[in-house]
Amino acid sequence: MSEQSPVRILIVDGKLINGGVEAFIMNIYRHIDRNKLQFDFLVHYKERFFYDDEIESLGGKIYRLSFRNDNNYLKYKRDLKNFFNSHKEYKIIWGHMDGLASVYLKAAKKSGVPITIAHSHITSSENSVKGLVKRVLRHNLSKYTDYRFACSTEAGKYLYKSNDFKLIHNAIDVEKFKFDKAIRNKIRRERNWEGYNIIGHVGRFFPQKNHLYLIKIFKALCEVDDSYKLCLCGDGEDRAFIESKVKEYNLSSKIEFTGNVSNMNEFYQGFDLFILPSLYEGLPVSGIEAQTSGLPCLFSKNITKETELLSDIVKFISIENEPQEWINPILSFKENQRLDRSTTVKNMGYDIKDLSDKLQRFFTEIYR
Repeated sequence: MSEQSPVRILIVDGKLINGGVEAFIMNIYRHIDRNKLQFDFLVHYKERFFYDDEIESLGGKIYRLSFRNDNNYLKYKRDLKNFFNSHKEYKIIWGHMDGLASVYLKAAKKSGVPITIAHSHITSSENSVKGLVKRVLRHNLSKYTDYRFACSTEAGKYLYKSNDFKLIHNAIDVEKFKFDKAIRNKIRRERNWEGYNIIGHVGRFFPQKNHLYLIKIFKALCEVDDSYKLCLCGDGEDRAFIESKVKEYNLSSKIEFTGNVSNMNEFYQGFDLFILPSLYEGLPVSGIEAQTSGLPCLFSKNITKETELLSDIVKFISIENEPQEWINPILSFKENQRLDRSTTVKNMGYDIKDLSDKLQRFFTEIYR
């Protein structure tokens, strides 16, 4: 290995959208020494997505399979075999796509890849035929892994059962997300939020994120207190449906859809409360970002308790409750005093610079 030839890690993911898993990967990618370690990506869609341009600007290669476009399982296995047989330069595969991990990691092993790594970001699966297929495919996953990573203890136990695993925190750039009153005032002016209590939510419009339940919570809240607005950041396949429900509930003037945003750190400053009523989460990056900014957080009880870094500004509520039962917890955080919590979060092991250094040493050592 020379200074001119970095170790190249192949990362396997579905598509490079602006999601929590992808944000975690990109946080690491931006902070490693790319003269020594470089990330390339194997994805499962032919289309380009949110992070493609940035990855290529950082020197990463993106290989595209078509499995999510054509759903041809036999072709997918042939494509994997052909890919790994023609790309012998990859000695380390780091898989973040859990549902198909046993398929692509097995193919990698059969083609002679020395080191395979699975990374769990989930604690459950959707209750559907697709979810059932994923659970069946995951059954033998540990047979094809040399190392097993997980974002939380619960995520590790869910995917790997009794097999051992290494805990890798969903670290962030804590300096970027720490509370800044000047930024708060700026974005609230720009978005005409002054005089309102702003509830924020960050997540892909996908059933897991439980947007419809959140809209029902907000509808019940507005019937009690008209000072609130809701800001939904993100995009996804369910967005049009949620927008139609907002119109049906006559809440269009109270709910803002931003799409994907590049300055999410500034949005956290402008919010007054963060709500994440997900059906399940491994350990949400957005929850760490929100707490770092000192933002009060209401999480679904279905989200792992390890997400709670700052107990004084975090509450967990059951999504089995009627939406009205979220109102008092929301009101209890009204006029909350915002503080910079970045040092506490950093000291708990969630600083991206520290984690990137550790992972760079780890990858370099196992490569050697």
